[in-house]
Amino acid sequence: MKFLFHLLSPAGGKGRLTVLIFHRVLPQPDPLMPDEMDAERFDALLRWVKSWFQVLPLDEAARRLRDGNLPARAAALSFDDGYADNHDVALPLLQRHGLPCSFFVATGFLDGGRMWNDSVIESVRSTPLATLDLRGLKDANGQDLGQHAMGEPSARRAVLGHLIERVKYLEPVPRLACVQAIAERAEASLPDGLMMSSAQVVGLRAAGMQIGAHTVSHPILATLSPAAAADEIARSRAALEALLGERVGLFAYPNGKPGVDYQPDVHPGLVKELGFDAAVSTQWGAAAAGADIFQIPRFTPWDRSRVRFGLRLAGQLLRAAG
Repeated sequence: MKFLFHLLSPAGGKGRLTVLIFHRVLPQPDPLMPDEMDAERFDALLRWVKSWFQVLPLDEAARRLRDGNLPARAAALSFDDGYADNHDVALPLLQRHGLPCSFFVATGFLDGGRMWNDSVIESVRSTPLATLDLRGLKDANGQDLGQHAMGEPSARRAVLGHLIERVKYLEPVPRLACVQAIAERAEASLPDGLMMSSAQVVGLRAAGMQIGAHTVSHPILATLSPAAAADEIARSRAALEALLGERVGLFAYPNGKPGVDYQPDVHPGLVKELGFDAAVSTQWGAAAAGADIFQIPRFTPWDRSRVRFGLRLAGQLLRAAG
């Protein structure tokens, strides 16, 4: 497999950059979130990546991509959002394997905050009700959220997939109100320790990891005015710079799908004007020479077998965007 990656991702001007994206690393598998990494899976994946690739800090990888001097089999690792398990579970495993990683933090959720999707997840997880009645609540298209039977984890997973996709594209204020209403109707008690504390962010940086901006409230930038988007991005970076006492040069678009979550003809230019060095999306693929370093694609790994994961990575390299 390593030889295949060497052929597909040589050094120099024909180099390719593979960037992996994660959100959480759970201590144990969670039946409501089977696609999220757990510690055992993440440990195995890091072994595979380390044996196949030269893993670089993301800022160095972006700079070398721009300059056309990537090493062979170049890769970088990243996490989005700022979950506490990034520090408590992922960091020790990264240190064990000696791998650098960048963590993109939505600053408005530090120190006891909770992302809207987690409020939905924990509402569905902990509701004692047999039926969750959300009639009267509306999604971004004005459609009623309806009623949902609660049952085994598989049934609750289906409800979660349905609700999260429908609530996601509400604007931030009505989205928060909708999520709060869901929690109230679920009669749920929601946890406050899902996201990192400021001290944990500092701890990641002290351990040699990179910290990047990810807005304050994790909005869909495409739904905001350019001024509001700039404010979200700039305030996130300012909060991190004040916390860390150093410049922050990397940014990740929330959700990150070009043309859906951010506008490729607006937001990369805005991020560049704000003085960032590079930015990452969630567009699948690898980046080739000439790629826009303010829209570096990233790949979400989910395969559980070494061979399938390796073949999927090879496929991403074959479709590298320049």
